[in-house]
Amino acid sequence: MKKAYLLTGRPGTGKTSLIKQAISGLKGKAGGFYTEEIRTQGVRYGFRLITLDGQDGILAHVDIQSPYRVSKYGVDINALERVGVSALKRAAKECDLIIIDEIGKMELLSFSFREVVLKILSSGKRVLGTIMLSPEPWADSLKQRPQVKVINVTRTNHPEVLEELKNWLESKNKDRN
Repeated sequence: MKKAYLLTGRPGTGKTSLIKQAISGLKGKAGGFYTEEIRTQGVRYGFRLITLDGQDGILAHVDIQSPYRVSKYGVDINALERVGVSALKRAAKECDLIIIDEIGKMELLSFSFREVVLKILSSGKRVLGTIMLSPEPWADSLKQRPQVKVINVTRTNHPEVLEELKNWLESKNKDRN
């Protein structure tokens, strides 16, 4: 059985929602982070990182002045490393399941993020995350790793993907025997 499930798909298909649904009520300790859009009156202004242990930080925003940019957003690498990378390092030490939402253009700007993702994927721990759909050499290399299963999420396959994720998460005790 694969140790890492990475969801991919077009923006707005509900990848993060699937992760939240799959881990709700989960037995065992999960750590890491997910991302959330910052919206006002329906307009997206940026993205926030939220750790499973309650910390948060702004990853990217139209008002951030930064040499790191993705589209119209300035990316705060320090916030990513302070909040996101720190959460991943804690999760790698303390948790059974590590959530990485997302492995995308903004996050890949950080060498520390890339380094911790590689360590986590090589650790043998379970990983549930999202990864960019667009071709990108480093992200594509993760998708090809033998311990990784990539699932393409669409607006219509949510029930099947959610069931597969829940079955995978519930099977963890069987892996230890």
